[in-house]
Order: sequence, then structure tokens, then C-alpha cells
Amino acid sequence: MQLLSLFSSLALMAAVVSAADRGSYTSPGIGARKKAILHAGGNTRDMAIAMLETDTMTTAYTYGDGKTGDGTNFGVFKQNWYMLRNSASEFRGQAADQVSNGAILNSNLKKDIKARHDGEKHFGYEIWFSGHRNGESGVNNPGTADIKTYMDGVSWIQQQIESDKKYLSDDTRFWVDVVAI
Repeated sequence: MQLLSLFSSLALMAAVVSAADRGSYTSPGIGARKKAILHAGGNTRDMAIAMLETDTMTTAYTYGDGKTGDGTNFGVFKQNWYMLRNSASEFRGQAADQVSNGAILNSNLKKDIKARHDGEKHFGYEIWFSGHRNGESGVNNPGTADIKTYMDGVSWIQQQIESDKKYLSDDTRFWVDVVAI
């Protein structure tokens, strides 16, 4: 009986811990961003990545996300230049020093979405997420604990969005506490 009680207590603690690192809140205007992503050819995974990356699902962050070279991030998904120049049709084959070309994704949502889809198609699901999270080192060493935490966060947000049609266009923002890198 004590063992069953111990397992019940551990299960309850695990539920509390996991519930504490994720949630939702109302973010005025985010519904319009969700609609814009869908209208530009995006899907619920795109929404989830954008929600995880920024509070507003916009590019209103420091240019390049404060990063340089292949690590420079662009667009609502904060795609890094290494992944873009190695998988997105618009940038494939460009050099590391042509990084400023990625800035178009900050103002063109259709190109941003296409580049993300190109990347996932080129690399496959797990390698794309690994490279998205950790650039070239993620491509070379996919599926680390940190990458899996990021992927699980995106997956949880996507599941929430898909749980009710209203989440495709309302002002609910889902979040997961994932350490920024």
C-alpha cells in the first residue's frame, strides 16, 4: 500500500512539474498573426514554432536575434542562416558571408514559411529541428536532450492549437518554458 501511495505521489509531482513549465494566456492581436500564417501557407506546426520563438509571433526582436554569421536568425521562426543556406530554395548554395540575404524573411511571411518547409523537406523532421535548434552542430549531433526538449515544446503547443478550432484564430498564446540559446 505504501508503494502505491509513493507512486501516486511521484505521479502527482511529475504532473505538477510538467504543468508548471507550460500554459497559455490571452495575447491581444496574436489571432491576426495566426490567420496571417495560415493565409501565407503555414500550418499548425508553423504556428507552434512561431509561438515558441516569440511572444507576438512576429519579427519584432533584435536583428539576427543578436547573433552573427551562420547563427543569425530570421523570420517568425528565427531560422538560422546555416540551415537556410543549406536547405531553403531561395538561399541554397549561398555563402556564410551572404547572411544579410536572410533578412527578407523578416518582412515576407510567405518566403519565411516556404523556407521553413523547404528546410524540413530537405533535412527531414528530426534533423531539421536539430539544426534549427543548434545549427550545424545540431545537424551533426541530432536528438540531444536539449533538442528533444525543444521538439517536445513545439509538439505540445501544436497539440493545444489542434485541440479546438478556435485556437486557429483566437488570441490564445500557448507557451512552453524552453531555455533560449
